[in-house]
Amino acid sequence: MTSLQTTARRFLVAVAFCAILLTGSASAAIPNPGPSDSPAGIQGKVQTPPPKNAASIATPASGQSFSTMPITVAGLCTTDLLVKVFANNVFVGSALCKNGSYSLQVDLFDGRNDVVARIFDSLDQPGPDSNVVTLTYNNNNFAGTSVALLSLTSPYARRGANPGEQLSWPIVISGGTAPYALSVDWGDGKGASLYSEPFASAVNIDHVYNSAGVYVVIVKATDKNGQTAFLQLVGQANGAIGNSTTGDSKNFAVLATTQTKVSWIPVVISAFLMFFAFWLGRRYELTELRKHLEG
Repeated sequence: MTSLQTTARRFLVAVAFCAILLTGSASAAIPNPGPSDSPAGIQGKVQTPPPKNAASIATPASGQSFSTMPITVAGLCTTDLLVKVFANNVFVGSALCKNGSYSLQVDLFDGRNDVVARIFDSLDQPGPDSNVVTLTYNNNNFAGTSVALLSLTSPYARRGANPGEQLSWPIVISGGTAPYALSVDWGDGKGASLYSEPFASAVNIDHVYNSAGVYVVIVKATDKNGQTAFLQLVGQANGAIGNSTTGDSKNFAVLATTQTKVSWIPVVISAFLMFFAFWLGRRYELTELRKHLEG
């Protein structure tokens, strides 16, 4: 074997050795990386602490009484975070915080209601509770009867899908007298979706958004006796768009925050190891050649 062949073989061995080291180093540093648009970087969500600042309820004032529903709950919050409102620890509505404030319409339960607003980030991490507002609802239309108050709730305050794909959302109907009629305004100007339900139960409502954005979703229910219930939610079509307004609902921009990080350390280490291995191989070859000549 010639000196050039030996050098080439040692160089290839060094390259393979460095590739193994580089692969092992990258696997140890970043387990199970997901797909990336750029071969030089890795994309992913960066874990952040939960919100520190609580939302507030500015209106209505604690101690107020109401005889009609829904009522408006409004206050201050951290921009672009989700605000969920709870009455007696039951979710009754949600809204996206824009320009440092929020406003939404909610239904109350018959009698006393302890109302709290809670803020959530994009990872659904909750912030502190707002001030507690104690309100009273007097259901005059069905006072003195055994008819239970009609109400709507959902396990999801915000639900999303890609534009052009079906969004399915479970809504829970309780109380009132069957059958029920549901009307859902999805906030994109397409017109309301109508449903007829024979029983009080969990119902799936479906919709397809054509454009990316965040939409105000309004669900209304009416029972056999004319009772009504109201639930405001936040629908999302994934993507990034500019602000626009469609009909009576605002369509806000959704900007996906993704950090792309390029790690140069493995590249530098690989280059150094490649040079070092080649140098060792060359030095060993010269040493052997000297021994052969001296012998």
